[in-house]
Amino acid sequence: MIAPGLAGAEDQLWQYAMAMIRPGAALMVAPIFGASQVPLPLRIILALMIAVAATGLGGVTMPPETMVSFSGLLFVLGEVLVGAAMGFALQIGFSAAFIAGETLSNAMGLGFASLNDPQSGTSTPVLGQFLSIAATLLLLAMDGHLMLIAIIVDSYSTLPPGNAFMSFASIESLVQFGGSLFGMGLLIALPVGSALILIQVVMAMLARSAPAMNLFAVGLPVALLAGLVLLAIATPIMAETIMQAMGDGLMQSRTMAGG
Repeated sequence: MIAPGLAGAEDQLWQYAMAMIRPGAALMVAPIFGASQVPLPLRIILALMIAVAATGLGGVTMPPETMVSFSGLLFVLGEVLVGAAMGFALQIGFSAAFIAGETLSNAMGLGFASLNDPQSGTSTPVLGQFLSIAATLLLLAMDGHLMLIAIIVDSYSTLPPGNAFMSFASIESLVQFGGSLFGMGLLIALPVGSALILIQVVMAMLARSAPAMNLFAVGLPVALLAGLVLLAIATPIMAETIMQAMGDGLMQSRTMAGG
């Protein structure tokens, strides 16, 4: 027999469990929170805290039928899609730094050098890893993680649980924003990449004027040294572009939260 004081505890727990679906899906897809080294219990606690802060005393309107029903499936599916869309929009802006690092690695001749990426669990180019770490620090410095949490909380007022169905215009804007990922990556790599292209043109002219010169023995060290020097000089400019890309990702996340 349930004590009178705990009669509504089970319903309240079910409401919190349903409210956790949206922030849980967003945290699994978003950068930093979705990293493999972040413990799963920590993500669950964060999702519960966000759900409690978002729903407050109003709770969540549960499906009229049981969860093992068509309406319950639509409830869960809508929450997962909205949460994943908000986290994925920020992940697109964050991944632009990795695209820039991979492009510069191939231009500098460091495409063969790779490290284990703890966030994705795969091997990534060295410069891609460097710019990913820089993007992580910049995201924390600009309070991007707090902005994402605020966007998730605000989404409960525009897209209440149970009616979380995004419009086709929002989905189309997310697809178009994903198509600009490579453009943002190339824009980040532009200051160093353009200079490396000029160096490659100069090396090609030297190879034509002095055919006996071993281009591979001379060109690789020159491109590598010039790339490192240019990367050290252009890092502040690249940091501003990375922050702009992640800012666009947060704006797209807010667009998805608006339905």
